[in-house]
Amino acid sequence: MAATDHELIDFDLHGLAGVRLVDADARDVATVGRQLGELRRPLGREPDIVLRFVDRLPLRGRLRYLGLDDAAFTDDAFLVLRSRHKAPARVQLPLDRVGGQIEIVCERGLPAVPLLIPILNLTVLANGVLPLHASAFLHEGVGVVTTGWSKGGKTEALLAFAAHGASYVGDEWVYVAAGGSRVHGIPEPVRLWDWHLRQLPHVRERIGRGNRLRVALLARGADAASGVRRPRGLGRLARRALPLLERQLGADVPPELVFAAAADGVPFDRLFLMVSHDAPEITVEDVDPVEVADRMEHSLQYERASLTAYYRKFRFAFPGVTSPVLEEADERERTLLRQIFEGKPAWAVGHPYPVSLEDLYAAMRVHV
Repeated sequence: MAATDHELIDFDLHGLAGVRLVDADARDVATVGRQLGELRRPLGREPDIVLRFVDRLPLRGRLRYLGLDDAAFTDDAFLVLRSRHKAPARVQLPLDRVGGQIEIVCERGLPAVPLLIPILNLTVLANGVLPLHASAFLHEGVGVVTTGWSKGGKTEALLAFAAHGASYVGDEWVYVAAGGSRVHGIPEPVRLWDWHLRQLPHVRERIGRGNRLRVALLARGADAASGVRRPRGLGRLARRALPLLERQLGADVPPELVFAAAADGVPFDRLFLMVSHDAPEITVEDVDPVEVADRMEHSLQYERASLTAYYRKFRFAFPGVTSPVLEEADERERTLLRQIFEGKPAWAVGHPYPVSLEDLYAAMRVHV
C-alpha cells in the first residue's frame, strides 16, 4: 500500500542533506533503504531531494530515445530508462535541478533509484561538504580515512581494523564537513568477497548459510570458468561469463555484522591513500596530502562519469538548459580537496591483491 502525503518517509544524511519519499509503497521504501542505509528519520525541514513514486509517469507528447533503452525525452521531461544492472526503469529526472531542491519521479518497483548517490553527493557538495570516495573508521579514538581509486584497498583497510575493534563510519562514500574536522558516512552494506570471508571466520558465520553457500558456489563456478580450455567454443563462452561470475563472488553484509560498533561525526585525524601493486610486500610511505588531493580529484570525476554521461544526453535534449552545480563540480571538488587535505598526516599504502588483512593492519597500525 502506498504512503499518503501524511505518511512521508524521510532519510536524513546527518543534517548534510535530506531525502523525502512521497507515495512510496513498502518495496520502494526498502529499495531506497538499501541505497542509503539506516538513515530513516524525520527531517524537521524541507528536503533537498524528493522521490515521488507513481504507477505510470504522466508524460505529455512524443517520447524520443537517446540510445537503446538508455534515456529519452519529451518536450518538457527527461527520462532515465535504466536502473541497477541495466534493469528497465522509467524515472523522470530534471538534471538542471541537481545540487538544489529537486523532485525525481519514479515508476514503482525499481531495483534501485538510478543516480541517487551521485545526485546526493552533488547536493552536499553544493552545501560546502566534500563527498569522498573512501572508507572511514574510528580506531582507539583516532579517526581514519582511507581513499583511492576504485578497488584500491579501502574496504580491505576497513575490514583489517574492524577485526581489531574499530568502529564503522562508512564504506564507499564518506562526507567531510566544511573545514575538514569531521567525517560522516552512509551505513550501507559492505561488499565482502569470498577471500575476505576466508580470513574473517567470525563474520562468515554471521552472514548466514544461504550467503555462504551462494559465495562458495559462485567461487567454484569462476574457478571452473577460468580453467576451461576445451572445447574451444565452451572456453570462449566460459571466459565471457567469468567477469560476471567474479562480480558476484561476494555478499552485501550489513555493517553491524562486521563491526562491534558504529560511529558518526568522527574526527579526521589520519589519511591513507590505498593502491594495489604487483609486488608481494606491503609498503607504507609518507605522502604529501596535497598530492593525494590532486589524485582524488580525478577519482571523483571518474566516479561521477555515469551522471555526467546522462547530463550530456540531457543537454542534447534541452541545449539551452544547464545545471550550474554539475558544470562547476570539478572546480568545487578541487578547491575542497586541497583545503581539507592540506596539513593532514598522510601515508601511501601499496599492497598485493588479495592481501592478508592481518598484515595490512600491522603495517598501517603503527601510523594510527
